[in-house]
Amino acid sequence: MTMDDVAHAVGIGKPSLYKHFASKEQLAAAAMARVLERALNVARAQPAEAAPIDKLRAVLRWALEQHAADAMPLLPSIRSSLREALLNYPPYVQRLEELAAILSAWIEQAQRQGQMVELPAEVVLYTLFARTCDPVLEYLRLGGAFSDAQIVDFLLATTFDGLRWRDMACARDDLSTMENRDDRVSRT
Repeated sequence: MTMDDVAHAVGIGKPSLYKHFASKEQLAAAAMARVLERALNVARAQPAEAAPIDKLRAVLRWALEQHAADAMPLLPSIRSSLREALLNYPPYVQRLEELAAILSAWIEQAQRQGQMVELPAEVVLYTLFARTCDPVLEYLRLGGAFSDAQIVDFLLATTFDGLRWRDMACARDDLSTMENRDDRVSRT
């Protein structure tokens, strides 16, 4: 999206837009700070009595649904000018740190309760952040075999349940479910 596109979408001239934001990167930083604020609201709304793994799953579900609705911007590359703008935009940094603290606390609680594998919380946190902009969603959507809701469920399952079979009973049930889904897809 260009600055012209943004100016047109909000109904102002491009020069007026530049009075508020000196560059596309600054505009993107402000937009990312708003996304983080929405994510914080979702995190804060999680019931205190919910299991930490369920809170993490709920926040990731929200983020994936936002991604599926094209309302979740992609994370910047490590070496981008956008990354620099984000790190120099205090509202973004503040919200990111707050969200990271909430999620990290849930990760550590889930690990202590045996609900999650023992990896450094930072590794799990960045894995969750990366999943929110994973191109797998777009690839599966382009294939046309699954709805956005199914894709979100699949991404949640691979994130939280992994790819290994849990036990033979679950394996048989999962295989049966996949075969039934494959039969339905092939008939359409």
